[in-house]
Amino acid sequence: MSAQARVTADPQTAAASAVGLSKVYGEGDTRVIALNNVGVEFARGQFTAIMGPSGSGKSTLMHCMAGLDSITAGSAWIGDTELGRLNDKQLTRVRRDRIGFVFQSFNLLATLTALENITLPTAIAGRGPDRAWLDRVVATVGLADRLGHRPSQLSGGQQQRVACARALASKPEIIFADEPTGNLDSRSGSEILAFLRDCVRDLGQTVVMVTHDPVAASYADRVVFLADGHIVDDLRAPTAATVLDRMRRLDTQSRTN
Repeated sequence: MSAQARVTADPQTAAASAVGLSKVYGEGDTRVIALNNVGVEFARGQFTAIMGPSGSGKSTLMHCMAGLDSITAGSAWIGDTELGRLNDKQLTRVRRDRIGFVFQSFNLLATLTALENITLPTAIAGRGPDRAWLDRVVATVGLADRLGHRPSQLSGGQQQRVACARALASKPEIIFADEPTGNLDSRSGSEILAFLRDCVRDLGQTVVMVTHDPVAASYADRVVFLADGHIVDDLRAPTAATVLDRMRRLDTQSRTN
């Protein structure tokens, strides 16, 4: 039985899931199948890494499941809400209130302080933050003495911690992180990964992270592997060594097929 067949999706119990999800770009000679009939679920309170070679569809999968990109066929769900059935206003509300995002490039506003960046999503929504939750998030990321600083006054690692705190500020159902350590040195990257791990363990969050780094993936509870738009493997309790071994095996298989 293939890994694709083993992976099922249950929108009633998962924080996010995909059912028969396909994404096609272009037409005719330029047609590219980025995702092909993908079924996967991300359990609540779990840290999942998505890995695969360049062009495998890992970032496309995350963007489709986070409502950042449309899908060609199948369905994407946040909890029991099917994203494809929502209008633009409803989809914006789901992304704002139920999903947190962390990107490689931090995406902070240079004119705002760390605290103002963290609370920006709730301010845009026209409501104040939950102060008790905000204090807990700030303590977890270790930013209490940096809240009045602007991004230019912070290191790369500190900026990414601000971005992580911003993703958590609205107490989302799930956080999607796209190569969150890609612009950081190894020490800062390790701090961010440990923080994401703590978010799951101590704050009960659900994190889905796209990465190409076996060491980063080893912080997760589970690693889902993609190749050519398909889920081809699923590894639980990963270590850097087991992830690297699996990646090498998949690379060998792709070159012999």
